Amino acid sequence: MSCLKQVMEIIDLLDDPKVDGESVKAFLQERGIREIEINTLESEDGKTDMLKIIIPGKHGKWKGGNASTLGIVGRLGGIGVRPKYLGLVSDADGAIVALSSALKIGEMRNRGDVIEGDVIITTHISPSSPILPHKPVPFVTPPVDIMEISQYEVDPAMDAVLSVDATKGNRVIKSQGFAITPTVKNGWILKVSEDLINIYERVVGDVVSVVPITMQDITSFESGVYHINSIMLPWLATESPVVGVATTARVPVPGCGTGSNYINALEAATRFCVEVAKEFTSGNCMFYDEEEYTKLVKLYGDMARVFRRRLDTDT
Repeated sequence: MSCLKQVMEIIDLLDDPKVDGESVKAFLQERGIREIEINTLESEDGKTDMLKIIIPGKHGKWKGGNASTLGIVGRLGGIGVRPKYLGLVSDADGAIVALSSALKIGEMRNRGDVIEGDVIITTHISPSSPILPHKPVPFVTPPVDIMEISQYEVDPAMDAVLSVDATKGNRVIKSQGFAITPTVKNGWILKVSEDLINIYERVVGDVVSVVPITMQDITSFESGVYHINSIMLPWLATESPVVGVATTARVPVPGCGTGSNYINALEAATRFCVEVAKEFTSGNCMFYDEEEYTKLVKLYGDMARVFRRRLDTDT
């Protein structure tokens, strides 16, 4: 299975200064994907269109079944930073992978390869986002509050979440391609899922690459501490386990850099998300060891209360 065609089509769709949620919705509906919702968020810095795409599974909850639901969240500040720079920016990777995954899973379904459970894909479309100063290279920030976006990114129906984000603007993960993070659940950074490692290595044909996330990375941006990026923020809006899928590079690449959406990495990350969707919704992939997680909470307490109490205080 290849997702190259889908990735190239989505890149072409998004590489347009006039692209918005409606044009993406129309494109996907022409390809047989019907359940699409748009919410436009606005601020004095601009606006963005939040997209939620639901692809029903064979025995998914959307149609009254009980198969698990996977969420694929395309995290980003924006797909472009016009008029400062023209074209797609590195930060667009999250939207590219999420929408390419939706296109591939939707096409599979239309051809008769229907996966067991539902897949919910969310992202946002902003071709003119602000640039955020950051070391070692600048980031792209959404034109609206990042925590407001988080509330739309995560759906209560998601039993597990893949958070896809460009993670090239740092000095700690230096592999070319994509990497995964340890699982985060309710404020606990857990070990890397063995099942996800197996899928990664099968998809890539090489040893797994892991992003070394820290406690700082799972705090809200309002904390004011250093974050590798916002890849882990969806955990603050869900009790389901969250794993980051990070597109990476060997050197620091600015989020606002153009000409830096690496096609092979995007294709592999998309293929990984599709494979996880098939395995997770059929019950063959676990994001974390539930017994060990329960033991940690019993021994050391509920970490989510600590972080969410702090978030309430900050906001």
